[in-house]
Amino acid sequence: MNWQVYIILCSDNTLYTGITTDLQRRFAQHASGRGARYFRGRQPVRVVFQESGHNRSSAGIRELEIKALARADKDILIASRRNQIVK
Repeated sequence: MNWQVYIILCSDNTLYTGITTDLQRRFAQHASGRGARYFRGRQPVRVVFQESGHNRSSAGIRELEIKALARADKDILIASRRNQIVK
């Protein structure tokens, strides 16, 4: 199964990082309030980073790596060639 790591820009200008096998479905869950608790009190604005080609284990590891980054480093990652979002 193809797992993806993603970053969502939130309405309060924070970044949320997660993993999924279906990014559109997961974004819809976050937007409807059925996703992560992080979105209580804030709304997802758009997906700003996507990285595919992971299995469940490698996606979880990559998620933790990204969550440990400083905001400036996440912004660099979003602007990098690793980002698979079509701009």
